[in-house]
Order: sequence, then structure tokens, then C-alpha cells
Amino acid sequence: MMIDNPEQRSMQPKRFEINIPDATLADMQQRLRSTRWAEDFGNRDWGYGVERGWLEDMVSYWAEAFDWRAQEAELNRLPHYRVTIDGIPIHFVHLKGRGPNPRPLILTHGWPWTFHDWQEVAYRLADPEAFGGRADDAFDVVVPSLPGFAFSSPLATTGVDPQRIATLWLRLMCDVLGYQRFGAAGGDWGAMVTGEMALAHADHLAGIYLTLPVLPGLDGRYFTPDLFAPDEAWMPARRDEAASTLVSHISVHAYDPQTLAYALADSPVGTAAWLWERRRAWSDCNGDLVAHYGRDFLCTNASLYWLTNTIGSSLRIYKECFNPATPPAPRTFGRIEVPTAMGISPRELAFMPRQLAEERCNLQHWTLFPRGGHFAPAENPQGIADDMRAFFRRWH
Repeated sequence: MMIDNPEQRSMQPKRFEINIPDATLADMQQRLRSTRWAEDFGNRDWGYGVERGWLEDMVSYWAEAFDWRAQEAELNRLPHYRVTIDGIPIHFVHLKGRGPNPRPLILTHGWPWTFHDWQEVAYRLADPEAFGGRADDAFDVVVPSLPGFAFSSPLATTGVDPQRIATLWLRLMCDVLGYQRFGAAGGDWGAMVTGEMALAHADHLAGIYLTLPVLPGLDGRYFTPDLFAPDEAWMPARRDEAASTLVSHISVHAYDPQTLAYALADSPVGTAAWLWERRRAWSDCNGDLVAHYGRDFLCTNASLYWLTNTIGSSLRIYKECFNPATPPAPRTFGRIEVPTAMGISPRELAFMPRQLAEERCNLQHWTLFPRGGHFAPAENPQGIADDMRAFFRRWH
């Protein structure tokens, strides 16, 4: 059937492979080698921010030993697509499941994540037998890049907040890919988007899984310790411990992200420092980021932001959601009736009392992992994949 409608044509996904131009790679390498370093003193404990000696060592590896083409080939093992929805370019991975009846599932990342953070989980969910699981647990896995992140670019539309992204994801799953009922999971911003999907599009959702325990309309900063059960007392303590690591980036991203964007877009080292400091502070790594992730993972993370020139547009989601100059319109937040799971890591940043979660959503699955931090899918892919399979088995 011939498609005459321009909007329908734009919503036909196109397969693509990641292939960064040689000139862009050469430019990044030259900038890395010619970095003008800020002086740093009295900062061995990172008390003033990223310690220069550590960063210089990482940048030396990035410039001289890191092989982007090898990482690009690894990323291209995944099937990548692009589509335009409501005028917004969206990149997504669509990994078909290997099993008798794969269930569709969309996984949403956050900041400073990329789709790459979900990669190992996606492999395990799509082909569970390859990881010691059962074929009937397979999923068709969809991993989009948030608008303005990596290959979901260039973003030229304002107002793209979690509510709007939730609608974009519904159109991606239903109108583009043809899935009318599916599961959804997310961490960080992805958890907020997933919660918005459950509120607005419940009829399409078989269940949601959150690695960050947040729900629309609830601000965990104001959960007093007495709301937590005795065996949850560690949660507000960890939240308060992590609070100081959140203030700087949220403030600048929410107030004037574009001002910061000029510096970060110009300097790959600036981009990396801004991203890697959060990785270190928010991961269950005991301060050793390289041992926890490996140099190639960290350099790939920073490269995906810098090579696509999307560090600036990735910051905009904070302004759209937390814009202090434009208070959000009044909303009524009902109870989420979609079956809900929460998989909580001990070094996460925000927490919710289980009793409150049960009041505000249809909580059917609650897991406390023994390890992991804010980037749970990348830190503990096997544990997250196993737990998601256990939850979604009740999907009929």
C-alpha cells in the first residue's frame, strides 16, 4: 500500500548503522591531546570535583589507546533504527526476542546514561537461553534514546518533558512498531517517563519496572524518616548522603543549561568530567570508577555524547521538567493501577517507603538488591534481567 501522508512517511523507521565520520573522530582526538588543563591542588579526595591526575590518565587512554571503531562495531551488533514522531527525531534499538512468544518491552535510560547502559540487559532479555534462562522468557526489546540524546538528534523542539516523552514512546510502540500492549521499564529519567506512561496510557501497559523508585506526583525529598519502616531506615540515610552530589548539576541544568552547553560541546574533556563525576558519585564503585566499569565503557559513554554533539540538548530535559520560571500546570495524580515492580539498589539516590508505594501504585514486586547503584542496568545486568523476567512472567 502506498503511503501518501507525510506524517505516516516520517514514521516509517529506517535501519542505520553507527558510523562516525573520520574527521569528527580526528577532531575529538586532537582536542583531547591539546587540552588546556585547569590547575588542581588539595583535591586528592575529589572534594573540589574531578581530580586532575585521574582525569589526565583517563584522557591519555582516550586519546591514545581507546578504539572507537571497535566500540562502534560492538554497538552495531544491535539493530539500530531512526524515526521521526511529531517532528522529533528518535533513535531506537529493536532487538527481537528468541523464543516462542516474545513479549514487547521498552527500556528507557536517563542522564548521564545512554541507550548503551541497557545493552547487556537487552541481550539477556531478548535471548535468555544464551544466559542460562528459558526461551519462553524472551522479550522483543526496544531501547530508545531520549530526545536530544546521542542519535535522537538534532532536537529542535522545546517542551519535551517526561509527559511528552511518554506519549512519544506510546506512538513508537503502537504506531511505529505495532505493539498494542507491552511492558515498560526505566531508571533515572526513564523511571519518570515510565511512570507517566502508566498514568496516561495504562490500557497499553502490561506492567512497569522501575530501578529508581519514583512515581509522578511524589517528591521523595520530603519523605520524612518516620515514613520508612524500621528495616528501611537506611533509605533516607542514603538519600541524605547522596543529596550533595545532586545539587550542582540539577541547578545549572534547570536554570541555564545552554550556558554550560557551550563549554561542554567545545571540549570532550569537559564533557567527560561532567559525566564521569556523576558516574563515580552515583555508582556502587567505592571510588574506583575504572575497576567498576572499565575504561572502554567510560570512554564510550563520553564519546556518544560528544561525537553526536548532544551534551547540550541532553541537559534540556531538566529545564523542561524543573523550570523554576514556569511552574507546572496543576495536575491530579491518581493511583497507578498498572502492575508495578521496583528493583532497588543500595547505592541509589532516591527512595520510597514500601507502604507508600503500595498506596500509590499497584505494587506487585519489590526487590532489594545486595549491590549496585544508580546505573543498575549497567552495574548489575544479570540481576536486573533476572528480576525483570521474574516480574513479567505474570504477564498474560
